[in-house]
Amino acid sequence: MMARMENLNVELGARSYPIHIGPGQLNEPQRLRPAVEGRRVAVVTNTTVAPLHGDALRRSLADCGISGEPLWIELPDGEQYKTMATVETILTRLLEARLDRGSRIVALGGGVVGDIAGFAAAIYQRGIDFVQVPTTLLAQVDSSVGGKTGVNHPLGKNMIGAFHQPRAVIIDTDTLKTLPERELRAGLAEVIKYGLIRDAEFFTWLEEHIDRLRTLDPEALAFAIRRSCACKAEVVAADEREGGIRALLNLGHTFGHAIEAGMGYGEWLHGEAVGTGMAMAARMSERMGWLDRVSRERAEALIQRAGLALEPPAAVTPDRFRELMAIDKKVASGRLRLVLLRGIGEAVLTDEFDQTALDHTLHEHARVA
Repeated sequence: MMARMENLNVELGARSYPIHIGPGQLNEPQRLRPAVEGRRVAVVTNTTVAPLHGDALRRSLADCGISGEPLWIELPDGEQYKTMATVETILTRLLEARLDRGSRIVALGGGVVGDIAGFAAAIYQRGIDFVQVPTTLLAQVDSSVGGKTGVNHPLGKNMIGAFHQPRAVIIDTDTLKTLPERELRAGLAEVIKYGLIRDAEFFTWLEEHIDRLRTLDPEALAFAIRRSCACKAEVVAADEREGGIRALLNLGHTFGHAIEAGMGYGEWLHGEAVGTGMAMAARMSERMGWLDRVSRERAEALIQRAGLALEPPAAVTPDRFRELMAIDKKVASGRLRLVLLRGIGEAVLTDEFDQTALDHTLHEHARVA
């Protein structure tokens, strides 16, 4: 069956925006036109994505009635380039081209490109509009939606950034055909997350269809992306700036960010670290008596079937975990808060966790290693 085009909205009043999902979206200028028509446009992409999808975007922009030729900014590829220095490179190009406050940025690429381009848009001349065109599964189901933008710092993941909502998110599922298998597996971690935190029915669907997702079945992918985006859109509409339930979207991220920073950005992909972090959160939840054994085993089995590791790298010691987790953005008034599970589809953010359970979880992989 042919995957059909889907439309969603992130409801944020005057700042609401559409999410267009489906095959061939890059070849549909009408998706981009409302956001860029009559404007000067800068495209931010990277050296991997540009040769694959740049021509399709150029053709669409040519039919959108933009002002002049688009400014094309190609960045090096990799998490290690998600830095303030890269943002400064973008800002310099924008200033040299004399783009004004009415200009638009189009982010073509994965989560790193989207985060960097969005942050540049947030701070250039105190804020210009941008459009997300995500080309990886992880970006399509998570980072392109919700307005979180930013860069990494050697002391912590995503510690510098801004909330800046896009004007539109255009998800061309055909771009996943060019995605390396490792990147696909990393994206599946964020898909699984939605089932674990708030959608038990979706989690069961994933148990039944994970193999179809790994083989890029178009119908299964379209369903999973739409369900994930719908979940993200609902949460963002209810809590745009992470004052409450939006923090639940960070299941596995406190452990995962520590893995990424501890190993050096780029050694573990973000989704790989989140997959392991979710397994650690599930084990800790079971130790606290919040999650039953069967549910923990289901969570671990699905993470493993997605091709993700259950154990963190031995190089990140328990002490290093604690050091990095202490500067996590969810720390409040000096207290570490964790997203844990009370069941499949039921997550909680808490600082009232059993310290012994955390210690055992952090030391568990050290014994295994």
